[in-house]
Amino acid sequence: MEKGYSTQAQAYFQEVAAQRKFLVWVYRWMTIGLALTGIIAIFIYSNQQFLTYLRQSNWAFMGLIVAELALVFILVSSINRMSLTTAITMFLAYSALNGITLSAIIALYTASSVGYALFIAALMFGLMSIYGYYTKSDLTKFGNLLSMALIGLVIAFFINIFWFNSTVYWVISIIGIFIFVGLTAYDTQRLKQIGESAENLDTNYMKAGVIGALTLYLDFINIFFLLLGVSGRRS
Repeated sequence: MEKGYSTQAQAYFQEVAAQRKFLVWVYRWMTIGLALTGIIAIFIYSNQQFLTYLRQSNWAFMGLIVAELALVFILVSSINRMSLTTAITMFLAYSALNGITLSAIIALYTASSVGYALFIAALMFGLMSIYGYYTKSDLTKFGNLLSMALIGLVIAFFINIFWFNSTVYWVISIIGIFIFVGLTAYDTQRLKQIGESAENLDTNYMKAGVIGALTLYLDFINIFFLLLGVSGRRS
């Protein structure tokens, strides 16, 4: 009995250790991605000549957006066929490009507004990520509903680009904040479950961790952007 108990306990602790290694890998790369985005954004923001060009050239700005979307699509769709180094490089390239576009957006707002949105976004993300990790509730159905709601939100956002209505934009932003806050909890739980099945942190799990880092990165960035759009004061 004691031997069986010892074996079960050993297996449990090995599972927990593997899960923690996977999640540490995920959050490490998410943090590196966010840090790189912030550094690039600050550097571009301090270069007023380039920042002015970026803000005045719609083609350059849209080109960056298209490049970001292409990187995300290629990374997600081809992750199994690429090396771990390539996956990490593409994630970092996306983070850097996002820093450039971010600089043009935050330049529209006061420094206090940006700081406030960043603090609240970090607080929301942190609390929901903790909830997603520790909750015993299955968030799968919840996550599926949020994913469908996100599709509807994106469609509404693009429609409102051509028919710009400030009230509609505000409503979309508020709904979007709730969607991404909820997705943070769902994505955290899903990544925890992936970690539970990882007997060791091999290359495949590392690549899955890069996608996980990208997912959480996008959750945080979108919460920040939407909060800034709702609460930010123009400079």
